[in-house]
Parts: sequence; C-alpha cells; structure tokens
Amino acid sequence: MPGMRIASRMDSIGTETAFEAAARARALEATGRSVIHLEIGEPDFDTPANIREAAKRALDAGVTHYPPYLGLPALREAIAADVSIRKDVPVVADHVVVTPGAKPVMYYAMLALIEPGDEVIVPDPGYPIYESMARFVGGTPVPLPIRQEREFRADLDELESLVTRKTRMLVLNSPANPTGGLFTREDIVRIAELALRHDLVVLADEIYGRIVYEGEHVSIASIPGMLERTIILDGFSKTYAMTGWRLGYAVLPDVLLYAFGRLIINSVSGTSAFSQVAAVEALTGPQDEVEAMVEEFRARRDLVVDGLNAIPGISCLRPHAAFYVFPDISATGLDGAELADRLLHDAGVCVLAGTAFGQVGRSHIRISYANSRENLTEALARIRAVVEPLVAARA
Repeated sequence: MPGMRIASRMDSIGTETAFEAAARARALEATGRSVIHLEIGEPDFDTPANIREAAKRALDAGVTHYPPYLGLPALREAIAADVSIRKDVPVVADHVVVTPGAKPVMYYAMLALIEPGDEVIVPDPGYPIYESMARFVGGTPVPLPIRQEREFRADLDELESLVTRKTRMLVLNSPANPTGGLFTREDIVRIAELALRHDLVVLADEIYGRIVYEGEHVSIASIPGMLERTIILDGFSKTYAMTGWRLGYAVLPDVLLYAFGRLIINSVSGTSAFSQVAAVEALTGPQDEVEAMVEEFRARRDLVVDGLNAIPGISCLRPHAAFYVFPDISATGLDGAELADRLLHDAGVCVLAGTAFGQVGRSHIRISYANSRENLTEALARIRAVVEPLVAARA
C-alpha cells in the first residue's frame, strides 16, 4: 500500500512453523487428499466437562466484564496453592500473574529484562518463540545444543562455556518441546548453581510438567536461592486440553510484578474473566481425566516409538515426558525438512522438520502423538512406505 512502511523491527521476528505446516496440510486436504496431522502440539481430548460447566455457570452469572489485570484473586490463590504442592515452590497469590496463554509470559519477561545486546541462552532444538522473542526485543539468542546422544539433556559444561559477561537470561524447558526430554534433579541443581554463580535470570517453561511418564519434573524455583531469580511459565493448555481457552500464568519475583502489570495493561488489559473461573475448577476439581489423558499418551508414545524404530533408517528415543518424539532420520539420506516435505506430499502425513526448532535438529523430524492410536498406526504404515525405499536405495 502506498505510504505504508513496515517497521524494521519486524525483520527480526520469527514464527511457529507448526501453524504454517498445518495450513499446507489443510490446503492439501482441500484437494481431496487424506492427511494425518502429527504437527500441532495440542491434546486431541476435549476439555473436561466439569471445567466447561464452570465456564457456563460463570457466563450465566454475568462474569463477562473486565477482570483485575493481574488475574482473578480466586485463580491466583488456586495457582499459588497448586504450585506450592505440585512444584514444591512455596509461593503466595501476590506473586502470580494470569495471562491469555503462556506466550505473553515469554514476551513480557524479555521486554522487562533484556536490553539490546544482552544474551539469552535458548535450547536448540527448542520452542522457536524463545529465540524469536529474544531477537525481537533486541537481545542475542545463544543456542544451547540439546542432542539425542545425551538423551536430549544439555551438556552442562557446554552450557557454562556459553555464559559471557553479556549473558542475562537462560531459558529452561523441562519437560521439553520438541524432544520430550526431561532434566534430572542433578541437572537442575547444577543449572541452579550456574545461575547463582553467574547472576542469571531463568525463564523456566514448565508447561508440560504434569505430562511425565518416567522420572520427575523438578522446578528450578524449588532449589534454594532460585525463587528470587526464576520466572515460572505454566498454563492450562496442555494439562487440561484447554488450548483454545488461552490461559497461562507466571510466578514472579517481587521486582517483576510492576513491569508485568504495566505490560498487561498496555497490551491485553487482562485475561477472559469467565475462563479464569473455569481455570479455578480445573485446579481444584477432579484430576482423574488428566491422569487418564497422561496414561493414554503413554500408550501412544510406546506405539509410536516402537513403530518408528521398526522402520529401517529411523532411530527414535523413548521420551520421558510431553507428547512428542524427535527421531533421527539421517540414515534415510534426507534431512528433516526434505523428509517432512516428502511425507506430506507422498504419504499424507504432516510432521515438522527438526530445523523448525533450531539447527541441531537438521537430521530429525518432530512428531506429535496427540492423535488417536488408529491414526498413529496408519501414519506409521505410511511413513514406512516412504522411508523403506529410501534406505534400500542407499544399501
């Protein structure tokens, strides 16, 4: 449009490739092709009925007006109680801030803390918005390699080698997207010691903390000395199948409460009031559907991992958490982007290239097993039909 010039800052902002891949898959479906969607990190379960009913009651009761900008007191209290018990992090409601989804927590934290030129250590592979937001606010993202040979846990000596006088923030994601990796308690203690020694702020993305099959989720904020320098990011999308409700939260040190409040007022005003009432029910009501969902994900994980490892040319670790696998496909002779493209167009299976999450994942693809066992079984057969001839041709 004549006279309309896009600000140069937009050159530095990235995207989330899963949504772009989903759009391509839907375009293919529109031509009549069958596509199995394994690209989006979204539980395929309905939000539990008790949560939906709580929202309906709130609407009928007129909970349709502006909420307090930091969140409804009842929800902040419920979150504080839940965090204190489940994460072993003693917090009070005054330190909880409710946001429309968890992504604003990343954005607000970096806006509030990162000056131009500050370095932010981000996992590679890792959720792409970490790097995107760090760069957008003027920071320099520094990739921390997360490799399959270490069971998708960081080399902590390598982590310390990345810290410089410019390092301001470390983004920690455990359990992890895209790998399903889970840091051990010993890992978390060593990372806490590093953060304390180098005066780092930790942005702890714990959105998958309830979806754990083996081991334990350890919040770094539970380590002595870390609560004052940790931003806990969590929410309701994954645990309660509430992606469309857009409900996240942060647990913050005192020093950040004012900044988050001002950023909320200047951006979104607050989070949907009736949705927050539903979130209180999510935390305080029955948890049996969450437990059943996790057990179903466990069964799907085993189905997918066993199925992938039975396909020549694919090597897949069994993840300890979340609902993703990140198999190595280097023996196919293709990189992750090439194989993902071929699987979509030749087999009707939509997955993501490992490079959607960083350069370390070049020889990987990410598969979300948030789909039915029937569809996962069919997807495995379709993947085999594409991959077997590739491997045979290289033999």
